[in-house]
Amino acid sequence: MSMKDYDIVIVGGGPGGLTAGLYSARANRKTVLLEKFLPGGQIANTAEVEDYPGFDLISGSELAMRMAEHAKKFGLEIISDEVAQIYSEGNHKMVVSAGGDIYRAKAVIIATGGSPNHLNVPGENQFAGKGVSYCAICDGAFFKNQVIAVVGGGDAAVEEGMFLTKFGSKVYLIHRRSQLRAQKIIQERAFKNPKMEFIWDTVVESINGDTKVKSLTLRNVKTGEKSDLEVGAIFVFVGFVPNSNLTHEPLTKDSGGYIITNERMETSVKGIYAVGDVRAQLVRQITNAVGDGTTAAVAAEKYIEELEHKH
Repeated sequence: MSMKDYDIVIVGGGPGGLTAGLYSARANRKTVLLEKFLPGGQIANTAEVEDYPGFDLISGSELAMRMAEHAKKFGLEIISDEVAQIYSEGNHKMVVSAGGDIYRAKAVIIATGGSPNHLNVPGENQFAGKGVSYCAICDGAFFKNQVIAVVGGGDAAVEEGMFLTKFGSKVYLIHRRSQLRAQKIIQERAFKNPKMEFIWDTVVESINGDTKVKSLTLRNVKTGEKSDLEVGAIFVFVGFVPNSNLTHEPLTKDSGGYIITNERMETSVKGIYAVGDVRAQLVRQITNAVGDGTTAAVAAEKYIEELEHKH
Protein backbone atom coordinates (compact mmCIF):
# COMPACT_ATOMS: atom_id res chain seq x y z
CA MET A 1 0.00 0.00 0.00
CA SER A 2 1.38 3.34 -1.05
CA MET A 3 0.22 6.91 -1.51
CA LYS A 4 1.18 8.95 -4.57
CA ASP A 5 0.40 12.58 -5.31
CA TYR A 6 -0.92 13.85 -8.64
CA ASP A 7 -2.61 16.94 -9.99
CA ILE A 8 -5.21 14.93 -11.89
CA VAL A 9 -6.26 11.28 -11.68
CA ILE A 10 -8.30 9.88 -14.56
CA VAL A 11 -10.29 6.71 -13.93
CA GLY A 12 -10.90 4.73 -17.12
CA GLY A 13 -8.88 4.44 -20.31
CA GLY A 14 -11.44 4.70 -23.10
CA PRO A 15 -11.36 7.51 -25.68
CA GLY A 16 -12.73 10.03 -23.14
CA GLY A 17 -10.14 9.19 -20.50
CA LEU A 18 -7.24 9.06 -22.96
CA THR A 19 -8.17 12.46 -24.45
CA ALA A 20 -8.48 13.99 -20.99
CA GLY A 21 -5.05 12.52 -20.24
CA LEU A 22 -3.55 14.00 -23.38
CA TYR A 23 -4.81 17.52 -22.59
CA SER A 24 -3.95 17.35 -18.88
CA ALA A 25 -0.42 16.08 -19.50
CA ARG A 26 0.09 18.61 -22.28
CA ALA A 27 -0.84 21.37 -19.82
CA ASN A 28 2.11 20.16 -17.70
CA ARG A 29 -0.13 18.73 -15.00
CA LYS A 30 1.12 15.58 -13.28
CA THR A 31 -1.51 13.15 -14.52
CA VAL A 32 -2.11 9.44 -14.09
CA LEU A 33 -4.71 7.32 -15.87
CA LEU A 34 -5.90 4.13 -14.18
CA GLU A 35 -7.41 1.42 -16.38
CA LYS A 36 -8.14 -2.12 -15.21
CA PHE A 37 -7.92 -3.67 -18.70
CA LEU A 38 -6.13 -2.43 -21.82
CA PRO A 39 -6.36 1.23 -22.85
CA GLY A 40 -9.20 1.82 -25.29
CA GLY A 41 -12.21 0.68 -23.28
CA GLN A 42 -15.00 -0.64 -25.46
CA ILE A 43 -13.33 0.42 -28.72
CA ALA A 44 -10.45 -2.00 -28.06
CA ASN A 45 -13.00 -4.78 -28.72
CA THR A 46 -14.50 -3.12 -31.81
CA ALA A 47 -13.41 -4.77 -35.04
CA GLU A 48 -13.88 -1.82 -37.39
CA VAL A 49 -14.41 1.88 -36.77
CA GLU A 50 -15.50 3.92 -39.77
CA ASP A 51 -17.10 6.96 -38.12
CA TYR A 52 -14.09 8.58 -36.43
CA PRO A 53 -13.06 11.69 -38.44
CA GLY A 54 -9.81 11.32 -40.33
CA PHE A 55 -9.90 7.51 -40.41
CA ASP A 56 -12.28 6.13 -43.01
CA LEU A 57 -11.59 2.65 -41.65
CA ILE A 58 -9.42 1.66 -38.68
CA SER A 59 -9.58 -1.24 -36.24
CA GLY A 60 -10.75 -0.27 -32.77
CA SER A 61 -7.63 -1.74 -31.16
CA GLU A 62 -5.33 0.30 -33.41
CA LEU A 63 -7.22 3.53 -32.76
CA ALA A 64 -7.02 2.82 -29.01
CA MET A 65 -3.28 2.12 -29.22
CA ARG A 66 -2.64 5.33 -31.18
CA MET A 67 -4.62 7.39 -28.65
CA ALA A 68 -2.68 5.88 -25.74
CA GLU A 69 0.74 6.40 -27.42
CA HIS A 70 -0.17 9.99 -28.31
CA ALA A 71 -1.12 10.80 -24.70
CA LYS A 72 2.02 9.10 -23.34
CA LYS A 73 4.16 11.25 -25.63
CA PHE A 74 3.00 14.30 -23.65
CA GLY A 75 3.86 12.59 -20.36
CA LEU A 76 0.64 10.85 -19.36
CA GLU A 77 1.32 7.99 -16.96
CA ILE A 78 -0.92 4.95 -17.62
CA ILE A 79 -1.16 2.37 -14.84
CA SER A 80 -3.04 -0.91 -15.06
CA ASP A 81 -5.03 -0.82 -11.84
CA GLU A 82 -8.62 -1.29 -10.75
CA VAL A 83 -10.26 1.50 -8.75
CA ALA A 84 -12.33 0.49 -5.75
CA GLN A 85 -13.49 3.88 -4.47
CA ILE A 86 -13.16 7.66 -4.73
CA TYR A 87 -13.73 10.11 -1.87
CA SER A 88 -12.86 13.68 -0.84
CA GLU A 89 -10.56 14.70 1.99
CA GLY A 90 -10.48 18.48 2.30
CA ASN A 91 -9.40 19.85 -1.07
CA HIS A 92 -7.94 16.50 -2.09
CA LYS A 93 -9.59 13.62 -3.88
CA MET A 94 -8.53 10.13 -2.85
CA VAL A 95 -8.67 7.40 -5.46
CA VAL A 96 -8.22 3.99 -3.83
CA SER A 97 -7.25 0.93 -5.87
CA ALA A 98 -8.55 -2.58 -5.28
CA GLY A 99 -5.13 -3.43 -3.82
CA GLY A 100 -5.28 -0.52 -1.36
CA ASP A 101 -2.93 1.93 -3.12
CA ILE A 102 -4.02 5.55 -2.83
CA TYR A 103 -3.67 8.11 -5.62
CA ARG A 104 -4.17 11.56 -4.12
CA ALA A 105 -5.20 14.30 -6.53
CA LYS A 106 -6.54 17.84 -6.79
CA ALA A 107 -9.09 16.77 -9.39
CA VAL A 108 -10.54 13.49 -10.62
CA ILE A 109 -12.01 12.74 -14.06
CA ILE A 110 -14.34 9.73 -14.10
CA ALA A 111 -14.25 8.06 -17.52
CA THR A 112 -15.41 4.62 -16.47
CA GLY A 113 -17.92 4.10 -19.29
CA GLY A 114 -20.43 1.32 -19.00
CA SER A 115 -21.53 -1.79 -20.76
CA PRO A 116 -24.57 -2.91 -22.73
CA ASN A 117 -26.60 -5.72 -21.21
CA HIS A 118 -26.19 -8.99 -23.08
CA LEU A 119 -28.77 -11.63 -23.95
CA ASN A 120 -26.40 -14.33 -22.62
CA VAL A 121 -27.37 -16.83 -25.29
CA PRO A 122 -25.20 -19.25 -27.31
CA GLY A 123 -23.44 -17.53 -30.23
CA GLU A 124 -23.64 -14.02 -28.76
CA ASN A 125 -19.98 -13.75 -27.76
CA GLN A 126 -18.78 -15.88 -30.69
CA PHE A 127 -20.34 -13.52 -33.27
CA ALA A 128 -19.67 -10.21 -31.49
CA GLY A 129 -18.49 -7.85 -34.22
CA LYS A 130 -19.50 -10.46 -36.85
CA GLY A 131 -23.18 -9.64 -36.96
CA VAL A 132 -23.91 -9.14 -33.24
CA SER A 133 -23.88 -5.46 -32.28
CA TYR A 134 -25.01 -3.16 -29.48
CA CYS A 135 -24.79 0.11 -31.47
CA ALA A 136 -26.81 0.91 -34.61
CA ILE A 137 -25.01 4.19 -35.33
CA CYS A 138 -21.66 2.36 -35.15
CA ASP A 139 -22.49 -0.71 -37.21
CA GLY A 140 -25.72 -0.24 -39.19
CA ALA A 141 -23.96 0.76 -42.41
CA PHE A 142 -22.13 -2.59 -42.53
CA PHE A 143 -25.44 -4.40 -43.20
CA LYS A 144 -26.83 -2.70 -46.30
CA ASN A 145 -29.70 -4.60 -47.98
CA GLN A 146 -29.61 -7.36 -45.37
CA VAL A 147 -32.32 -8.62 -43.04
CA ILE A 148 -31.64 -7.24 -39.55
CA ALA A 149 -33.08 -8.25 -36.18
CA VAL A 150 -33.39 -5.91 -33.20
CA VAL A 151 -34.04 -7.21 -29.67
CA GLY A 152 -35.74 -5.03 -27.05
CA GLY A 153 -38.87 -2.99 -26.49
CA GLY A 154 -37.78 0.34 -25.05
CA ASP A 155 -37.04 3.71 -26.67
CA ALA A 156 -33.52 2.67 -27.69
CA ALA A 157 -34.62 -0.56 -29.38
CA VAL A 158 -37.39 1.11 -31.37
CA GLU A 159 -35.41 4.23 -32.34
CA GLU A 160 -32.35 2.21 -33.34
CA GLY A 161 -34.61 -0.21 -35.22
CA MET A 162 -36.02 2.66 -37.28
CA PHE A 163 -32.52 3.98 -37.90
CA LEU A 164 -31.53 0.53 -39.20
CA THR A 165 -34.34 0.59 -41.81
CA LYS A 166 -32.13 3.08 -43.69
CA PHE A 167 -29.72 0.22 -44.35
CA GLY A 168 -31.51 -3.11 -44.00
CA SER A 169 -33.96 -4.58 -46.50
CA LYS A 170 -36.14 -5.48 -43.51
CA VAL A 171 -35.90 -4.98 -39.74
CA TYR A 172 -37.56 -7.44 -37.35
CA LEU A 173 -38.08 -6.14 -33.82
CA ILE A 174 -38.22 -9.05 -31.37
CA HIS A 175 -39.80 -8.36 -27.98
CA ARG A 176 -40.50 -10.75 -25.11
CA ARG A 177 -43.82 -9.02 -24.31
CA SER A 178 -46.95 -8.29 -26.36
CA GLN A 179 -46.44 -4.51 -26.31
CA LEU A 180 -43.56 -2.03 -26.41
CA ARG A 181 -42.30 0.07 -23.51
CA ALA A 182 -41.16 2.86 -25.84
CA GLN A 183 -42.87 6.27 -25.85
CA LYS A 184 -46.14 6.29 -27.82
CA ILE A 185 -44.91 8.78 -30.45
CA ILE A 186 -41.86 6.59 -31.20
CA GLN A 187 -44.05 3.46 -31.36
CA GLU A 188 -46.45 5.08 -33.83
CA ARG A 189 -43.61 6.00 -36.19
CA ALA A 190 -42.26 2.46 -36.03
CA PHE A 191 -45.65 0.86 -36.73
CA LYS A 192 -46.01 3.07 -39.82
CA ASN A 193 -42.57 2.11 -41.17
CA PRO A 194 -43.10 -0.39 -44.02
CA LYS A 195 -39.69 -2.00 -43.46
CA MET A 196 -40.37 -2.84 -39.80
CA GLU A 197 -42.01 -6.04 -38.64
CA PHE A 198 -42.74 -6.97 -35.03
CA ILE A 199 -42.33 -10.41 -33.46
CA TRP A 200 -44.15 -10.41 -30.10
CA ASP A 201 -43.92 -12.64 -27.01
CA THR A 202 -40.63 -14.02 -28.29
CA VAL A 203 -37.08 -14.47 -27.02
CA VAL A 204 -33.84 -15.36 -28.81
CA GLU A 205 -32.64 -18.85 -27.83
CA SER A 206 -29.42 -18.85 -29.87
CA ILE A 207 -27.51 -16.92 -32.52
CA ASN A 208 -26.31 -19.18 -35.34
CA GLY A 209 -23.81 -18.87 -38.17
CA ASP A 210 -20.43 -19.93 -39.54
CA THR A 211 -17.93 -17.06 -39.82
CA LYS A 212 -20.77 -14.58 -39.31
CA VAL A 213 -24.41 -14.46 -38.19
CA LYS A 214 -26.78 -16.38 -40.48
CA SER A 215 -29.90 -17.03 -38.37
CA LEU A 216 -31.58 -16.85 -34.96
CA THR A 217 -33.42 -19.59 -33.12
CA LEU A 218 -36.51 -18.00 -31.54
CA ARG A 219 -38.91 -19.26 -28.89
CA ASN A 220 -42.45 -18.01 -28.32
CA VAL A 221 -42.78 -17.53 -24.53
CA LYS A 222 -46.54 -18.25 -24.58
CA THR A 223 -46.64 -21.37 -26.77
CA GLY A 224 -43.05 -22.61 -26.32
CA GLU A 225 -42.87 -23.04 -30.11
CA LYS A 226 -39.41 -22.67 -31.65
CA SER A 227 -38.58 -21.27 -35.08
CA ASP A 228 -35.60 -20.10 -37.12
CA LEU A 229 -35.27 -16.62 -38.60
CA GLU A 230 -32.66 -15.90 -41.26
CA VAL A 231 -30.85 -12.61 -40.58
CA GLY A 232 -27.51 -11.01 -41.43
CA ALA A 233 -27.23 -9.13 -38.13
CA ILE A 234 -28.74 -8.85 -34.67
CA PHE A 235 -28.71 -5.60 -32.66
CA VAL A 236 -29.30 -5.99 -28.93
CA PHE A 237 -30.89 -3.13 -26.95
CA VAL A 238 -31.88 -4.53 -23.58
CA GLY A 239 -30.33 -1.79 -21.47
CA PHE A 240 -26.96 -0.17 -20.78
CA VAL A 241 -25.37 -0.01 -17.34
CA PRO A 242 -23.03 2.92 -16.58
CA ASN A 243 -20.11 2.18 -14.21
CA SER A 244 -21.08 5.05 -11.94
CA ASN A 245 -20.86 3.57 -8.44
CA LEU A 246 -17.21 4.16 -7.54
CA THR A 247 -17.62 7.35 -5.58
CA HIS A 248 -18.53 7.66 -1.95
CA GLU A 249 -19.59 11.20 -2.77
CA PRO A 250 -23.28 11.80 -3.39
CA LEU A 251 -22.92 12.49 -7.12
CA THR A 252 -26.21 13.46 -8.74
CA LYS A 253 -27.38 10.82 -11.26
CA ASP A 254 -30.41 10.37 -13.48
CA SER A 255 -32.90 7.48 -13.24
CA GLY A 256 -30.65 5.26 -15.38
CA GLY A 257 -27.66 5.74 -13.05
CA TYR A 258 -25.80 8.09 -15.42
CA ILE A 259 -23.82 10.89 -13.75
CA ILE A 260 -25.27 14.35 -14.39
CA THR A 261 -22.76 17.07 -15.33
CA ASN A 262 -22.87 20.68 -16.45
CA GLU A 263 -21.35 21.97 -19.70
CA ARG A 264 -17.88 21.94 -18.07
CA MET A 265 -18.29 18.20 -17.30
CA GLU A 266 -18.40 19.07 -13.58
CA THR A 267 -20.40 16.70 -11.40
CA SER A 268 -22.33 17.85 -8.33
CA VAL A 269 -19.08 17.53 -6.33
CA LYS A 270 -16.37 20.20 -6.84
CA GLY A 271 -13.22 18.80 -8.40
CA ILE A 272 -14.87 15.64 -9.76
CA TYR A 273 -15.65 15.49 -13.49
CA ALA A 274 -17.35 12.85 -15.63
CA VAL A 275 -16.95 12.15 -19.35
CA GLY A 276 -18.17 9.76 -22.03
CA ASP A 277 -20.63 6.89 -21.60
CA VAL A 278 -20.84 7.20 -17.81
CA ARG A 279 -22.51 10.63 -17.99
CA ALA A 280 -26.06 11.49 -19.04
CA GLN A 281 -26.16 12.50 -22.72
CA LEU A 282 -27.78 11.79 -26.07
CA VAL A 283 -25.29 9.51 -27.84
CA ARG A 284 -22.51 7.11 -26.91
CA GLN A 285 -19.89 7.60 -29.61
CA ILE A 286 -16.09 7.87 -29.68
CA THR A 287 -16.33 11.44 -30.98
CA ASN A 288 -18.40 12.82 -28.13
CA ALA A 289 -16.34 10.98 -25.49
CA VAL A 290 -13.27 12.69 -26.96
CA GLY A 291 -15.00 16.08 -26.80
CA ASP A 292 -16.04 15.45 -23.19
CA GLY A 293 -12.45 14.51 -22.30
CA THR A 294 -11.11 17.76 -23.75
CA THR A 295 -13.66 19.86 -21.85
CA ALA A 296 -13.08 18.06 -18.54
CA ALA A 297 -9.28 18.39 -18.77
CA VAL A 298 -9.46 22.13 -19.50
CA ALA A 299 -12.05 22.67 -16.74
CA ALA A 300 -10.00 20.64 -14.23
CA GLU A 301 -6.88 22.67 -15.09
CA LYS A 302 -8.78 25.94 -14.43
CA TYR A 303 -10.16 24.54 -11.17
CA ILE A 304 -6.67 23.54 -9.96
CA GLU A 305 -5.30 26.98 -10.88
CA GLU A 306 -7.98 28.61 -8.72
CA LEU A 307 -7.17 26.24 -5.85
CA GLU A 308 -3.47 27.13 -6.07
CA HIS A 309 -4.15 30.87 -6.10
CA LYS A 310 -6.20 30.57 -2.91
CA HIS A 311 -3.26 29.06 -1.02
